[in-house]
Amino acid sequence: MLEFIFYPSNNQPPYYVELSEDIYEWLAKSEFSKIGKSVPKNILIDGEEEKLPLVKLGKDNRRKLRAFLLEAISTESDALLIQLGESPSKQEYQECTYRLRVLQELRKCVENENYQYLQRVV
Repeated sequence: MLEFIFYPSNNQPPYYVELSEDIYEWLAKSEFSKIGKSVPKNILIDGEEEKLPLVKLGKDNRRKLRAFLLEAISTESDALLIQLGESPSKQEYQECTYRLRVLQELRKCVENENYQYLQRVV
């Protein structure tokens, strides 16, 4: 599993969003990866200072990331309705909705103003 990590500005623990390799590759090749620039930033993690490549979630980056994710969620929802059909099994439902759930989780983190930085981790 690959992940994106959201860091709050205060010394609260970061939030990890785990992604499959397929979703990570899709995001890496999409406009999502071009929004904001990763800049080395010193940050406290478990009481230790580390220098990490982080994207500042300022107003502009947050707005652009949110717009991208909302569009992706809308597109994914349309495809999902067609793919699921009338009565999918629980397993089919879980497999088909995984990408949508990840996109929603990313959107919620981007919208949460407690998170000030995003790390795109490989």
